[in-house]
Amino acid sequence: MKTDLDRLMSARRLDALVIVGGEDYSPLRDYLTQGVHIGRELILKKHGAAPLLIVGGMELDEARKSGLAVRTYADLGYLDLLQSAGGDVLKAGVAFWGRALAEIGITSGRVGVYGRGDVNYFIVFIDLLREAYPAVQFVGEAGLTLFDEAMLTKDEDEIARLKSVAERTVSVIEATWNYIAGHRLAADETVVQPDGTPLTVGDVKRFVIRELLERGLEDTDMIFAQGRDAGYPHSRGAAGDVLRAGRSIVFDLFPREMGGGYYHDMTRTWCIGYAPPAVQAAYDDVLTAFEMAVEAFGAGKKTHLVQEAVLNYFEARGHQTARSHPGTLEGYVHSLGHGVGLNIHERPGITHLRQEDSFQPGNCITLEPGLYYPEQGFGVRVEDLFVVTAAGELVSLTPFRKDLVIPMLPAEPPA
Repeated sequence: MKTDLDRLMSARRLDALVIVGGEDYSPLRDYLTQGVHIGRELILKKHGAAPLLIVGGMELDEARKSGLAVRTYADLGYLDLLQSAGGDVLKAGVAFWGRALAEIGITSGRVGVYGRGDVNYFIVFIDLLREAYPAVQFVGEAGLTLFDEAMLTKDEDEIARLKSVAERTVSVIEATWNYIAGHRLAADETVVQPDGTPLTVGDVKRFVIRELLERGLEDTDMIFAQGRDAGYPHSRGAAGDVLRAGRSIVFDLFPREMGGGYYHDMTRTWCIGYAPPAVQAAYDDVLTAFEMAVEAFGAGKKTHLVQEAVLNYFEARGHQTARSHPGTLEGYVHSLGHGVGLNIHERPGITHLRQEDSFQPGNCITLEPGLYYPEQGFGVRVEDLFVVTAAGELVSLTPFRKDLVIPMLPAEPPA
């Protein structure tokens, strides 16, 4: 959690943090500033002290909504530094970082650098910082970073935002189910609109995007894939594909708060009108695996053990898995789940390939078993988002029914 930052800094022997932001949305900016909408900020935090937020003058009023101490670049003399550097932004930036660090009392020690920026620029910039300030050790991280570890568990305010996004997302899924069910099947089993034109994947996606916008959410490239496309887990679906009865549809919706923020992540598999026997059998196996995963969960338990329980079940049912057939494109080809927050994929990971992660109170995680048979023309996946309560209980934020078949209106009688 955010309250763990100083402890995590101590574990990494960091005297300070610098978090860089550009004009685009930054999860770390959101994390530290309570979601204020600013850009090109610099956030500095000395161990044991509250963060300092440095912004341009035009961002000042918005930045103050963060509740942090705020200074402008002009306050710290950036314009003078830029003039002295003859307009050289890189040179002025190096000088400004020294001034900003001094503002929080750092002239030596270990400083962790995080955030977002152009990789090519920062390769040059960090080298220049190290040359200009030899008493300061600028360091990065790989693997489980300080912020990865902090974001593993969510505080009450974060969970409240996650629950709000969840409720709105579930209502969009409900609206989409009703939207499809309100159409009719033609004699050739295509889904048709009132004017007789076919209903397409693109039509449904446009409907979903409108519904999200009305609820203050934004699409982040949803999956709505039918038939063979559904057999590839990350196929987004072809916009011109006409919806047809009896084909599996994998609908994976993972929107976030408008302008950037907390995500929800859920998947349902639907068949319009009826489900073919092969799809129904695979769906039954996936739903059983999902229920097994929920039963196998335990606070403090290593996450890989739950994935392995699902692997054992699918393999016993005759399906290939990523463990029994590494690299397979058929069967169960992915991990069981992941953390969700300001990023769609966070720790912990729920996979047999990572054995150090465990379930903890405050986790927000997906459980999403699936089976994929593209050459047979179908795929299925079921996914809920869960929080782990302070009591160690697993609670779903995705209370939408898991019916496979969307019943349809009867065909219009011939004129």
